[in-house]
This record gives sequence, structure tokens and C-alpha cells, in this order.
Amino acid sequence: MKTLFTALTGVSLASVALASAAPAAAQQAEPAADDKIETAEEIVVKGTIAYRNRSEGAEPELVYDQDFFQRFEPLTAGDALKRVPSVTFLSDVIESDGARLRGLDPGYTQILINGEKVPGTNADRSFFLDRIPAELVKQVEIVRSSSARRTGDAVAGTLNIVLRDGYQLDGGYIRGGGLLFDDGKVKPSVGAVFGTQVGPGRLLVGANLQGRYNPKQKFSIRFANAEDANGDPTNVPEFDNREDQSDVRDGTDYALNASYSIDTETTDVEISGFWVHTDRLETERSFEYDDLTAINGSVRAGGNLLTDNSNINDILQYNYSLAGKVSHVWAAGETKLKAGFAKFIDNQFETENEIDFDRSAPRFTGDRFDTRIVDQEFSLGFEHKVPVSDGIDVAVGGFYQDKDRDTNIIEAARQRFNLPTALHASYDQFAATPDSNIGAYTGWAPIPGGFSTIEEQRKDLYALIEGKSGAVKWEVGVRWENTDVAIRDLTPGGLSIDTDYSHLLPSASAKIEVGNGRITVSGARTVRRPRFDDASPILLEEELGDNDFLGNPLLKPESAWGADLGYEHRLGRTGVIGVNVFYRSITDLIEIANTGVPGAADDPTGDRTWVYQPRNTGDGQVYGIEFDVSTSLGFLGLPDTGIFGNLSLLESDITDELGERRFNGQSNIVYNFGFIQDIPSFGAAFGATYRKQGAAIDRLVAEEVRTTYGADLEIFVEKRIGKAFTIRAVGSNLLDGAKAEVFDKYNLTAEQRTGTFDEYELESETAGPVFQVMARLAF
Repeated sequence: MKTLFTALTGVSLASVALASAAPAAAQQAEPAADDKIETAEEIVVKGTIAYRNRSEGAEPELVYDQDFFQRFEPLTAGDALKRVPSVTFLSDVIESDGARLRGLDPGYTQILINGEKVPGTNADRSFFLDRIPAELVKQVEIVRSSSARRTGDAVAGTLNIVLRDGYQLDGGYIRGGGLLFDDGKVKPSVGAVFGTQVGPGRLLVGANLQGRYNPKQKFSIRFANAEDANGDPTNVPEFDNREDQSDVRDGTDYALNASYSIDTETTDVEISGFWVHTDRLETERSFEYDDLTAINGSVRAGGNLLTDNSNINDILQYNYSLAGKVSHVWAAGETKLKAGFAKFIDNQFETENEIDFDRSAPRFTGDRFDTRIVDQEFSLGFEHKVPVSDGIDVAVGGFYQDKDRDTNIIEAARQRFNLPTALHASYDQFAATPDSNIGAYTGWAPIPGGFSTIEEQRKDLYALIEGKSGAVKWEVGVRWENTDVAIRDLTPGGLSIDTDYSHLLPSASAKIEVGNGRITVSGARTVRRPRFDDASPILLEEELGDNDFLGNPLLKPESAWGADLGYEHRLGRTGVIGVNVFYRSITDLIEIANTGVPGAADDPTGDRTWVYQPRNTGDGQVYGIEFDVSTSLGFLGLPDTGIFGNLSLLESDITDELGERRFNGQSNIVYNFGFIQDIPSFGAAFGATYRKQGAAIDRLVAEEVRTTYGADLEIFVEKRIGKAFTIRAVGSNLLDGAKAEVFDKYNLTAEQRTGTFDEYELESETAGPVFQVMARLAF
């Protein structure tokens, strides 16, 4: 923390020095057109329909302001992104956490907040977008290709979440309302934002409290592989058991953000920060039965209940970021300096308690895991840009990042003991709970690899040349990235590994104006760094079915060459329609491979098990086409009707040891469309949006999963009262969103290769509609 404040102080002092060197006449300048200060009334009372912006840079970029999302009242940045092209999620129903740009795993997508990377607790380095309340967001930028100005962790592309600052709001507004869920639960949603002139600059502060609640019902049917008279599997599913589960996510998000900006003719300074705290309780209760429909008590008392399971996870997360930036224009060009510090703290306290009735005496089993992950990043950056001729600039820059990740996962000694046999006859699963049998947890110890640290130091340099010539705006650059990684397994007998790697990442983009349209073309090399759990040298027995898993600290990052080619056409004054094709060729793919070493459960005379390890092996291709439209129907004589929609057709090819497949988790199609109808004479508006994504298939060692989602329909109605008050009613998940998964589970690799399953499972998850009423008052 001392380093952070030293750096931020340095940036502030540098800004003062640069500002004092500016001419005395350099008073506060008018904001650029893109940074026009809005009054609170303009934000609260929308007089026009918002459409997708046309970005002016050379890169292929789509920009959506908060106005585009606000009328549907998204709760989080992830909810907002459901409406933009090529973003899919494999989250639980009515949740949007790990964004999958172009359908790829979240680790392939670079997530930025105000243009800067932020840490998360996920092993693939991804950041869950449901951590950022939508009310803090000014705009969302989808950058389809890469630039030398940004780090190269963007194989699928970049999602930049831009938060509001003081130069975008004058005055304030308060927001309040509630959400009603289908089980009758009501959750509050309140917040306030205020922006004003303070001294030579502008200040913006905001606060938000968001109740979060997600009640889901899950239903699973499991089948075993029927055997013939000789005891050999027939690959015919035979009913084994049914599981009914309730899954409730109940919590509250608290958020604060602030920024202070000083803009003059030659010098701009900004200090900003945000803080988000999540307090969440996840409660699962599941019952296994030996019948497709029955819900009677214990199986030993003539009923059908096999097991009663309770899983409770208490989650406390803290996420905050501080940043300082200064830019100064002087005789030698423009210089930019920045410093930032971000930290994510994840505390989870999980218990799982179960009573097994399918035995002579009921058995209680209790487990407890406590997890604490602290991931923090400190960064410094600079850039100097010099004009070299009319319309052409050269920029050089550097970036330094120090990342530390501490993991502490401990478990208690397992509680396991028989309960009175009389419990078979008296147990009522709807009145009792396994949690009543918990004793004091003792014997705490780290799980394998549960105490570990990972330290990364990045040192990047880049250079680029950019300019505009006639109808062409272009940028060409190259970035050199060097990363040193130190992994320390602090559990007894753990290993320590040090490694480093470097990449040279060229990139180029151009935007060509053609009448009322423009062509964008770009190409870049990008990388994806290994998952933390893949790189940690830890042996986990029977982690993959009956097979073992061994981490590999010598993994190299995956690298990709990619290209995008697009065209967008202006429709009227505000509308735009676009199409884009993309291709990525990815090498050094990290895939799980058989080491040939027998596993801990290996039986040389029968069932063979192996040790599996992630390795850099093979190549893959990702490609597709993306369409989007956002326009009013003024050309049809309907200027107060706006439509929007997008369609993405996604495909990929990869070969693993079991054959060809798509990239795991990639949906082959995602689309959404909707409309907004404004009624100016009545000060009202209404609209709807519909979204659907295709099936995703995952093939892992010992398991294959096919996931499908139902459609999502949202409707809003809005009434504006005067110039300072708006009230909206929104219904979401109106089609009772459903998620269905089909599992093929295997004990052995040989059985997976031949398709001889051990267990076949059908699982469905549903959630009901959510209704909210939200009001905003400007002041």
C-alpha cells in the first residue's frame, strides 16, 4: 500500500509541475464533444432513444453508452453485456458473471475497468462482471482486435467498462426501487450520483446498494450403465436415482466510486477509485430418491429417500481500485503517466453435510472448507506521443505490473459417524436438516496446494505509429511483453518454481470511409497465460474420475494470430448496421494429456488409471461472423421507434486425444433483438428485448457435458414526470429461463474413448420471472 500511495503522490506532483509549466492563460478548457457534461436531468429523463455509437479510432470497436442499457434496468455490468454482439455466458440462470466473448472461455477475454486490468479470484485470471453495479457504468466498449497500447491478453477481444467521471455529470440524482422474485422475496435497490465543480476541477461521487437474490430449482435424473448376464456394460441407461435441489443465492452488493478531474488546455489530471463489497449466502438443499416421482421419507423405512444433503457457502468479497493519471501537451509532444493499485479479497466459508439412509444405520458426513484468496496488482505506465508530420504521430510507451496472489484453503477433519437407526422411521426431510448433526470442527489442515503464493512481474514496451490520410485512419504498432513468474507451494513437501517468457506482439488496424459507410480491417498477435491451477506443481489424486491430475509449472502461454474484417453503414442521423468476420489461429494450446504414469488407483490387471497433466500441444482455429443493427425507423415515418439486434455465428476446431471438437463451452450461435417505442406526447416509453444462445459442449477428461439455455425475454414500461423524475417497471426472465445439461461420466480414459459411460445424467435448472420498479429523481 505504501508503494501505491508513493506512486499516486508522484503522479499528482508531476501533474502539478506540468500544470505550473503551462502558460498562465491555460485556464479550464471546454470539454471535448465526446466528454460533454450532461445535467442530471438529461441522464434521468431520456428525451430520445439511444443507439450504438460509431467509434472514431482506427481499431474495430463498438461503443454502447449507459443510455443504451438503462431503460431495461440491468443490475450489473454483466447483465448489460447480454445485449451486445458475441457475448455469451455459461452462468446459472438469471446470472451473468464470466463473459465469454465470441463464446470462448472467459480467460480468452481481456476485461478492463477504465482501460486498466483488474484482478479477480478465478484461476483463469478472468474477472466476473457481476461484481460491477450497472449504475456505475458510463459506457461499454467492445474492442474486437488488439493494439500495442494494451496488454496482449485479448485472444477473443477486449471488454472495457468505463465508469462515470466528474466531466460527465453536473448535478445529481437518486435512484430507488425494489425487485420482486417469484417466491415472493423483495430486494431493495438504492443509489445516488453527484457531480459538481470543486476548485479547479470536477468531482463525481456515487454510492449504490443492490439486493441480489436468485432462487433456482434443479432436477437431476441419473442412469447407470446396465450390465448383461456376464456383468459387461451394455451402454443402455438404467435408472439409478433422482435428485431434487433448491439453490438460493441471497446477498447484497455495496459500491462506492469517486473521481476528481482537472482539465486545462495543456494538462489533464484524474484521480479515481471504486470499491465493491459483496455479502452473499449460497444455500443448496438436495434430496436423492430411488424413484422418478416419489418424495416419501427414508428408504429403510419403506420410503424412497436415499440421501439428504445441505451445502451452505458464506461469501464475503472486497474489490477496490485506485488510479492516478496525468497527461501534458508541451513542445516535445504529449506525455501521459499513470499509476494504479487494485485488490480483490475473496473469503468463503463452506460446509457440506449429508445423511446417507441407504445403509443399515444412517450415516452423517460433514465437511468444512475455509478459503481466502487475495489477488492484488500494482501498475505503472507511461506514453509519449510526438507528431512527425501532418496527420501522423509516433508513440512509445511502457508498462510495469507487479501481481501477487495468495491462496489459503484449509479443511477440517471430516466428521463421519452413524446416527440412531430409529432415524429411519422418524426422519422428515422437510422438517429436519443434516446441519443439526454438526459437531465442532477440528483438525484444520491445508488441502493439497492449499497454501500457495504466485508472484508475477510484467515489463512491457511498445511503439506505434498512427495517422489519418484522406478517408483512411490507421495504426501500426508492436509490443514486447516479458513476464517473470514465481510459484511457491507452502504446503508440506510443496515445490517452488520460477519461470519466465517473452512475446513480441505486432498489431495493425485501419478504418476506411466509403460514402455513408466504412470498412475496418485489423490483425494482431495475442496471448493467453496459463491458469493458476494448471501451472501449480500439485498432484491431486482421483481428480479426473479415477485419474490423477498433476500441475505443470513449465507451461507456456497460448499465442494467437488473428484478423477482423468489417463494414458498417450509417442509417439516417443516428442508426448504424454492421457486419464483421473474424479468424483466430491459436498455437501452443494448453490441453490435458496422459503422462503414461499409472495413477494412485491403478490396477494393472484390470482398471487402468493414469496421471494427467496440462501441456502445450496442438493448434486450434476460431472463426465466425457477427451482425448488428441499431437504428430508428424514421425512414419508415416512425422516428419515435428504435430497433436493435445482433446475431453471431461462432465456430471453432480443435483436436484432443479423443478426436475433433469445438472449443469447450463455445455456443455456436447467440442473438438478441428488441425495440423501444417512445411516446413524447405522453412522456412515456415501452420496449422489449429477446435473447437466445445456442448449445455449448465441453469435453474433459472423465466427463462430457452438453449445455443448453432457454430464451430470455425482458419488457419495460417508463413514465416521465416533468424534467426531473422517471419511473420504470421492468419484467425480466419472463420465459422462466431454463438451463439443461447432459452429462456423460467415465471412470477410465479407455472407456471414454469407446463411449462406455459409467453414469449418464440429465440435469435441469429453472428460475422464475423477476419484476422491478425503479424511480430516479434529479436534483
